[in-house]
Amino acid sequence: MAEQQLIAAIRAELLRHVDPKYKDGAQNYFKEGIVLHGVRTPRVRAISAEYYHEVKGRSKAGIFSLCDRLLSYGTCEERAIAFDWAYRLRKQYEPSDFKIFQRWLRDHVDNWGGVDDLCCHTFGAFIDRFPEYLPSVFKWTTAKPWHMRRAAAVILIYPVRQGKYFANVLRTSDALLRDEHYLVQKGYGWLLKEATKEFPRQVLAYVLEHKADMPRTALRYAIEKMPEAWKQRAMAK
Repeated sequence: MAEQQLIAAIRAELLRHVDPKYKDGAQNYFKEGIVLHGVRTPRVRAISAEYYHEVKGRSKAGIFSLCDRLLSYGTCEERAIAFDWAYRLRKQYEPSDFKIFQRWLRDHVDNWGGVDDLCCHTFGAFIDRFPEYLPSVFKWTTAKPWHMRRAAAVILIYPVRQGKYFANVLRTSDALLRDEHYLVQKGYGWLLKEATKEFPRQVLAYVLEHKADMPRTALRYAIEKMPEAWKQRAMAK
């Protein structure tokens, strides 16, 4: 199937499954704004899987080109499919893909759902495999767009779940500790919560040391999975 025909078929399939009630709910849920058709996530995933069978024999460059076409529409559903296809190619990643993924993050993500989708899967898998790019990721902690700062934390969730790069988790949390944007606070709080699974006592020590400076939003996320006694120590003044 030709590229243009394939993209048109995917978009037509998405439009056949629009749920107006779901769309209204999603638009109310994402306070920072969201552009979507209104297709429920399980259906989007099914459409993505169905049409991936049409393209999986193509080169990685060819599939990434299709992803760029999907991303150009600026809607959540096409973006989800693009990121899903890219993640399916994770065994083929190479260092030059960093620039592609960073461009996608910078130019095609405008809400926390998009940040998390890209960074917890595609981009997180890349960083897990190529840690030499961790210094480049750390630079996002001082970026003006809030979504880049959130991405600096969330991208580490993929590797820290496997017990990797804990020093980077703490360094990133230090850099974002007093960030004023609530979605950035939730982002690094979530990262610390995920790190608790492999490094529980180290995260507790970090929280106890920094709780006076840590926004309550980040603190609550960070301690969510800790034992009750630890939570009480963390929340005590």
